[in-house]
Amino acid sequence: METLTKSNVIRIKNALIGKTPTPDSPSDDAQAQALLKASGPIPQHIAIIMDGNGRWAARRGEMRVSGHNAGVQSVRDTVEACAQLGVGYLTLYAFSTENWKRPKNEVSALMHLLIQALRKETKTLHENDIRLNAIGNIFALPPNVREELEEGMELTRHNKRMTLSLALSYSGRWEIMQATKRIAEDVKAGRLDPNDITDDVFERYLVTYGMPHPDLLIRTSGEFRISNFLLWQLAYTEIHITDCYWPDFRRDKLYEAIRDFQRRERRFGMTSEQLAALTNPLHQTHQP
Repeated sequence: METLTKSNVIRIKNALIGKTPTPDSPSDDAQAQALLKASGPIPQHIAIIMDGNGRWAARRGEMRVSGHNAGVQSVRDTVEACAQLGVGYLTLYAFSTENWKRPKNEVSALMHLLIQALRKETKTLHENDIRLNAIGNIFALPPNVREELEEGMELTRHNKRMTLSLALSYSGRWEIMQATKRIAEDVKAGRLDPNDITDDVFERYLVTYGMPHPDLLIRTSGEFRISNFLLWQLAYTEIHITDCYWPDFRRDKLYEAIRDFQRRERRFGMTSEQLAALTNPLHQTHQP
């Protein structure tokens, strides 16, 4: 029989109320992950809008760049936890096309921070069998950033455990416009018949081609919008909003989001009865 220590009582209580415990130690975290895996499906693809760095810094009377610096630890912890849980794809909205409009000194600091993070973290990603990927208008990035990014992607390109995609100089409208232009070029050149254009064909022209659509979108800072992120891919994605700013986001918040996801019924336009029939053959209606 399990000893009723204080930690075990708390864990059992959390399980009864459907709450994922906050990991205070590696053993606590392992228990939290095991409980999460046992309680329902783990999203195959998680996308995150990492918002609130500037406001986090402002509340502390600090420069905005300090919030971006603090957010790196949140990325590290989230990537590690997702890989441990068996998430196949993690996509982080790191820098949008609209972010180029920010003050030049902030953009410059962000690019410098990206270089530092890539140099420091790529080896760890590789050692943990995580593939680094990038989506967006990569050619708009400064040459030194692009070079560092390409080296990291080349080093990790054969890794299988999880794909970490950084959305850089990215926006959903930009992606759809680029796809539309390429389709128009192929139609004009006679390589594609307009009558053959389907959802599946259109997907081939997107920068996310080959990746499953996100099952779960997490947005930090409490904002209720998707900010031009993965507009095509988020059609049936479950959305979780948390009030905490990105620098304060840790794996316990990730676990809360996944727990919320597990409580959802994903119908994809069908009724609950139709979904039950598909997932449980005993519920199917057989015609004579």
